[in-house]
Amino acid sequence: MMTTADYIALCFFALTWFGYARLLRSASLFGRTSLTHAMIERRREWIYNSLRRDLKMIDTQIMAGLQNGTAFFASTSIFAIGSCFALLGAADKVDAVLADVPLVLQSGRVGFEMKVGGLAVLFGYAFFKFGWSYRLFNYCTILFGAIPMMRDCENDVLAAERAAERVIRMNIIAGGHFNEGLRAIFLSIGYLGWFINPYVFMVTTTIVIVVLARRQFFSEARLAIMDRDPSSNLHLSPIPRTRPSADGNDSHGGL
Repeated sequence: MMTTADYIALCFFALTWFGYARLLRSASLFGRTSLTHAMIERRREWIYNSLRRDLKMIDTQIMAGLQNGTAFFASTSIFAIGSCFALLGAADKVDAVLADVPLVLQSGRVGFEMKVGGLAVLFGYAFFKFGWSYRLFNYCTILFGAIPMMRDCENDVLAAERAAERVIRMNIIAGGHFNEGLRAIFLSIGYLGWFINPYVFMVTTTIVIVVLARRQFFSEARLAIMDRDPSSNLHLSPIPRTRPSADGNDSHGGL
């Protein structure tokens, strides 16, 4: 059966998850803007940039990519839930295998089924987040289709900006639900430590949270999208200009 250490580890998991989510809502850590909030500004730039062009095939492709990625993770969550139910049907075999693994604390069939049930709940939560995110991205596509053409934008700038803001808000909300579902998938990796023992569970949860926090506040991906002075990129080589070749064609300097 479940021990006191198991309940402490489960509470630690829930509090760590809740605390990390609250940390991301605060937008910054030690004065550093999170990757998620930096991407919100890039979303805004993208939508406002679309107001300056009539041909929006690029934008619709981006929207389709966001929806396809969300649908992929929603399908993956469904398969993971089915795997959890299959694991419940083979509880005796899995328990016999884990009995020979070092450091594994046996919690009995009931304890094992509770752990698998908790894992299924995690994947179920992720599925609902991905499913709702997919629906919101669909709404976002419809709102994007209501953005006026360039000439109409020039005639009524305020109406164009209101239409753009609706798309931006819906896109941000959809992206937020997608991130929450993805966070549940990542934390399910830490949850697997519980099948060994509650102490490993707390260690693996801490490792996952540290990795996620590093990616949000200290990663190269965050630096890549932050506003920086172009003069600081002096290590980049300039793109060679085209020059006429001997036969009169354009040469790209070997590129």
